[in-house]
Parts: sequence; structure tokens; C-alpha cells
Amino acid sequence: MKKHSAGFGLIELMVALTLGLIILLGVSQIFVAAKNTYLSQNAAAAMQEDARYVLSKMVQEIRMTGMFSYVVPTPDSTALDFTLASTTPFNYVATTVGTVTTGVMTLLTADVGGNGSAPTWTILTDPTLNTATVTAGAKTTAGLISMPIRRVIYTYDSTNQRLLTTIAGVQSVLISNVSAMSILFGISGGSGAITSYTSTPPATTAGLANVLSVRISLTLSDPNNRVKPQAFSVVAAIRNRLP
Repeated sequence: MKKHSAGFGLIELMVALTLGLIILLGVSQIFVAAKNTYLSQNAAAAMQEDARYVLSKMVQEIRMTGMFSYVVPTPDSTALDFTLASTTPFNYVATTVGTVTTGVMTLLTADVGGNGSAPTWTILTDPTLNTATVTAGAKTTAGLISMPIRRVIYTYDSTNQRLLTTIAGVQSVLISNVSAMSILFGISGGSGAITSYTSTPPATTAGLANVLSVRISLTLSDPNNRVKPQAFSVVAAIRNRLP
């Protein structure tokens, strides 16, 4: 009489190991996919946050560009450079050498906020005498209205894919991984409405008066290639020039 067999045989053990490996592989793939999804979403969110910060900052400064145009201040001995600078409150120059593009945008804008370095100039107006003077740096005088003005320079470096800002002679990196940038100026044909966009602003003071808006376009990329490059764009209306 034969005894009954007990325990696992070799075939059962191999089947169990195979099923275990299949389950482990499936769980690993789910984990890897979830991790990659998280990293991709995090990279996309970081790009959107960088673009939102930079564009909102630039829009705020562009809107206040030339806000002092209703006064013609007399510069003192410390601000003789203001007269020439104020004739071009905003400018953009893009140069391309081979595949390297460098864009420089210069703004004369209100010094928003009370933090950071001193403004480039300060306009002091006396409403009672209808006079205005401009001096270098920050200055306040009792009985006069102070209008701090700052020169802000944005530089796009395509070689290192960076957008830099220069304030009070100090240059710093605003954001990195900027694969493309373009600036377009909305020009009015005299009717008060924008009729065309150009990458080169007018060279004359009368021509600059016809610039009603500035369109900024940025393309940001992920250095780890987790997500595709994303394009962001915004249009800033220059203060008091749109109906």
C-alpha cells in the first residue's frame, strides 16, 4: 500500500515563484509609473510657477513705464543723465550671432515696493508751484511729492538659457531653463487701437507714444526632460495709453 505524498513538489514551487515574480513586477511598474507621474507633474508645476512669477513681475513694471511723462522735471547736478534716459522709457534690442541670441530690454518704471536698493532717480514735485526736479537716488522733502523711478534691465542669455535682471548695477539670475524669449510691441495707427506688432520699438519719441502694449513670450524647458517645453505669453498694456 502506497503512502500519500505530502508537501510541495518542484513543479508547484516553480509555479509559485513565477506567480510571485509576476506580481512583484506589476507592483514595481505601478510604483515607477506613479513616481514618474509625480516628477512630471512637479516639473510642470515648477515651470508654471516660474513663468507666473516672471511674467507678473515684468507686466507690473511695464504697466508703470513712463508714468512720469506728464511732468517735465529739471534735473539737478546728480541726475544729468535722466533727460536722455527719459526720452526712451522702454527699449528692446535683440542681437543674434550664429545660433546665440541675446535680448536686452530696458525699462524706466516706478519703483514699486519699499524694499531692496535705492531707486535710480527721484522726481520731486511741488503742486503749489507746479514745479518738478529730479535727483539721483532716494530723496524725500517735506511738502513735496516724491516719485521714485528705477531703471530695470532684463537680459536674455540663450547660451545659458537664463533670464537675468539688472537693478542698481547688480545683475542676478531671475529664472533659468528659458529656451526662447520674444518681445513684441503693439503699435497704434493713430486710432487708439493696436494695428500691428513689431519686434523693434520705434526710435523716435513720437513713435514711442504710439506703442500701446508689450507682448512677452517665454518658452521654458525641463533640464531633466520629464515634460515637453511649455510656452507662456502675456500682453501688458502701457499705463494710460489704452482707451
